[in-house]
Amino acid sequence: MVDLNPQQLGLEVGGGAVIGGIIGFAAKKVAKLIAVIVGLELALFKFLETRGVLQVNWDALSSTAANSTSEAAGTTPPSWITSLLSALPVSAGFTGGFLLGFRKG
Repeated sequence: MVDLNPQQLGLEVGGGAVIGGIIGFAAKKVAKLIAVIVGLELALFKFLETRGVLQVNWDALSSTAANSTSEAAGTTPPSWITSLLSALPVSAGFTGGFLLGFRKG
């Protein structure tokens, strides 16, 4: 028979949710900042190209971006992530908190 302590289970789920919420909120803020920086950089490239200061190979730039996203999507997570998420109560709380924090961020 498994000894299940509801208080410990609640602490693990709640703690995971709080940590996940904080990380999700921060991740969305960082993603927005990176998107703004990349957008400004591309706008600067286009401006400098129209002034004749810079010549940009847009086809090579777009194909490189497409290749990097398809390669990153097909990779498997490292084994330490798999073992870290093996604790179900903490990971369930973390996932819920992360999604909530990411949505509110």
